[in-house]
Amino acid sequence: MPAPRTRPAAALVLASALAAVGLGPAAAPAAAATVPIGSGSYSDTRPAGTSGPTTNTGAPVTPKVTAAAKSRPVPTNDWWSSLAFQRYGDNPYSTPMYGHPLTYQATAGGLDVGYPTAPAIVGDGRQYEFAHKRDLTIGLTGLNSPDTKADDWSDWTVTPYWSDGTRTLRTTIGHGMPFVYAKGSGGNAQITTAAAPAVFADQGNVLGITVAGHHYALFAPTGSDWNVSGSTVTAGLGSKDYFSVAVLPSTGALATYKKYAYSFVTGSQAAWSYTGGTVKATYTLTTEAKEGTERGTLQALYRHQWLNTTDPLTSHTYVSPRGTMKVRESASFTTSQKASPVLPALPKSDAVDTARLRGYLNEVANASDPFSGATDTYWTGKALGRLAQLVPVAEQIGETGTRDKLLGLIKGRLQDWFTAGGANEFSYDRDWKTLTGYPASYGSDTELNDHHFHYSYYVYAAAIVAQYDQAWAADSAWGGMVKTLVRDAANPSRTDTAFPFLRGFDIYAGHSWASGHQGFAAGNNQESSSESTNLSAALVLWGSATGDTSLRDLGTYLLTTEAESIAQYWFDADEQVFPSSFGHDTAGMVWGSGAAYATWWTANPEEIHGINVLPVTGGSLHLGGEKAAIRRNIAEMERENGGPAVEWRDILWEFQSLADPAAAKAKWDAGHAGYTPEQGESKAHTYHWISTLDRLGAPDTTVTGNIPTSAAFTKGTTRIYAAHNHGATARTVTFSDGKTLSVPARSTATGTGTGGEPDPDPEPPTGNTFQLRSGGALTTATGGTAGSDTIASAGGANHDGTPHQPLVYEIRGVNGTLTAGASTAFRLQVDAGSTVGLGQQARISYDLTGDGTFERTETYHYFATDPVTGWEEYAHSRGLKASTGALGNLDGGTVRLEVWSAIGNGTAKLQTGTDKSVLVIPYS
Repeated sequence: MPAPRTRPAAALVLASALAAVGLGPAAAPAAAATVPIGSGSYSDTRPAGTSGPTTNTGAPVTPKVTAAAKSRPVPTNDWWSSLAFQRYGDNPYSTPMYGHPLTYQATAGGLDVGYPTAPAIVGDGRQYEFAHKRDLTIGLTGLNSPDTKADDWSDWTVTPYWSDGTRTLRTTIGHGMPFVYAKGSGGNAQITTAAAPAVFADQGNVLGITVAGHHYALFAPTGSDWNVSGSTVTAGLGSKDYFSVAVLPSTGALATYKKYAYSFVTGSQAAWSYTGGTVKATYTLTTEAKEGTERGTLQALYRHQWLNTTDPLTSHTYVSPRGTMKVRESASFTTSQKASPVLPALPKSDAVDTARLRGYLNEVANASDPFSGATDTYWTGKALGRLAQLVPVAEQIGETGTRDKLLGLIKGRLQDWFTAGGANEFSYDRDWKTLTGYPASYGSDTELNDHHFHYSYYVYAAAIVAQYDQAWAADSAWGGMVKTLVRDAANPSRTDTAFPFLRGFDIYAGHSWASGHQGFAAGNNQESSSESTNLSAALVLWGSATGDTSLRDLGTYLLTTEAESIAQYWFDADEQVFPSSFGHDTAGMVWGSGAAYATWWTANPEEIHGINVLPVTGGSLHLGGEKAAIRRNIAEMERENGGPAVEWRDILWEFQSLADPAAAKAKWDAGHAGYTPEQGESKAHTYHWISTLDRLGAPDTTVTGNIPTSAAFTKGTTRIYAAHNHGATARTVTFSDGKTLSVPARSTATGTGTGGEPDPDPEPPTGNTFQLRSGGALTTATGGTAGSDTIASAGGANHDGTPHQPLVYEIRGVNGTLTAGASTAFRLQVDAGSTVGLGQQARISYDLTGDGTFERTETYHYFATDPVTGWEEYAHSRGLKASTGALGNLDGGTVRLEVWSAIGNGTAKLQTGTDKSVLVIPYS
């Protein structure tokens, strides 16, 4: 970072461990303090005078785990890391941990639990937080433990452990889990509430209580009985050792939650795949039936998850700092997303003046110190990234000498760092099972902060080298050290004994965390989400360049998932996450408890808005998927700044170009002469980026290619396709709209595409009749494949007039002139199968300018389907139930169709891909 941040194997890696995960060469253990990895090496002892992980007083600290967990690599940089990393020497328990919907804090007497539902605005209006506040403590009678340790963990769950010599307690908690599962010995189950609870249900071993307006259910073994005495609630466990507590969305949900109270979660795991432009991920909880045979459970999905799943959800919801969480009644769910695009660089275009670009390139390549005096891991990485961005650019204009000079500079500095024993090196810590670069910076050594930020630049630079020199990137050469850095920051293996699984990436939260110790009252945090995605994009490029499809697909999953989280939680793209009282359109930092309009080092609006953009690379194109959010972001920055950017103008010009290339180009033309580039940028790259997008158009993320290194751009009515082929033979890349692009070996190609069916989502569309496509698209294209989508059940509730878990179909960038006297029309094929009492409802919304505000909504009366298998037609003739606003001409607008179950208790089907399910808008 540009200023100090305060935020936050064995002795040698065995050859078998390296080979097992495919992330490093099979190297025999070294006998001295140097571990050879191909042509490189790292040390197994820190350089003299340096520090590893410490408490806040500077005392060395080791992982705070039980004996059963001693041999496992400890996940740092997680939502619960303060359980294992005792950053504050006077707190042997934990700081607040934000699992959502519940919050937790370990104390001597057990686990404090809260459910914050009202945001507070703090820091002069710059931060919103749903701060942890104890509603109750889960413990055992008499428990007074001297510390709390991590006993077990999985992808998004953890089991804290307490023991005072007489009593032991384990609780399993996790993201999205409304339950806390407890196992104890030596005492009775004890729930201590913050105030005397109000009992709303007493069923002996099942007790419903309300504390501070929040409803909880307590579940003891069958045959037990809860006893309430003031603020203390106890139950004998008899010969059993288990009990559980759940936060309820309502008192009426008790029966549903009781069903799963004894289905104890024992682990969590995500599995991902990339196929033909689509990323799918399945999130699964494993369970153990303590009573009965029920093995299901309840999971609360974050917004970035439920937006991208078609799995049925219940009507239950929770409040969280990430917006509404929706509950699924199952042990697993699956998400599906269009993969985020990645390119090594923007493609060549005739908008770039060769002589001008050559001059800018020479300024960098011929500088007296291309690394600007950088010595630590972060600033060295920034310099490496700056040089790497220019390598493909130099090649595009035939400057092969400059290209090779840049490659030589990058290789030399990487090899310097990848060799132990010099002024800089990487060193392995046996206790924490981490690889730290020295000289370190911003707590990457003492707090294990930011490894994914720092190392992203090294992997990205190495990926560019590998694009041109595969021999250099071989495991037997320097690739082994690159993969070792990957293992530290984003290890895909859960069985690797040398590094933890996905150190920085919180697989359920959908984004990374920066603090290694999580030692804050607000939980963990991440400021520069874009430096996190820089690592993901680097994995895509490295994996593509070296033929490692596993790492390529991991990078694609991480990038695509975090891109959605960034859109929702940093930029509030749908304006459904930030509390209205927050008053900002972007967050510089996301915390476990909320978000802040701030950075770690300055209150300057330019850095607050720019820190989640830099570095700008071919992995930044995903940001162009939310153009209205970019426009709001830039407008707010200029309001807060008192005018356009001055210090980080290049970063913010490049950001604006992802939505409005012409406007960004105008700013460049007016201001490029007298500015100083941001430390990770160069005039050469900024000029190439802005000029190229002005010619190609902004990224079009509605279309994906069938390889990760592909992208589409749209300017007016023209769509341009680009792809880079890292392979040794030519290939044809097929895009999701049916167009194809022939790409020579080891080259980037660009063009308007050939063949294929009509675009499923043209900009602007032609005609006013839209078919529905599974996946959420409206299209003027015909000849689709007939299919169907499942309409979620109304759950026995009445949702007449209010969308409930709707199917959403949308088209953006629509231009059209309103036809006088015409109105919206539709016919939709629906089928309830043999289920009785179902009714489906539709709403059509019009955002006339595509700015995110829907000026007109039309809700139609629902259609009662019959219980006879076969399609029935639901049409606009059912009549309007309600409408808001007025129609007008569409100028780059958005049209949205929502279909949901208004009544009934069962799912239904909606036909897609045919001309029998269509929406007709009143435009020409």
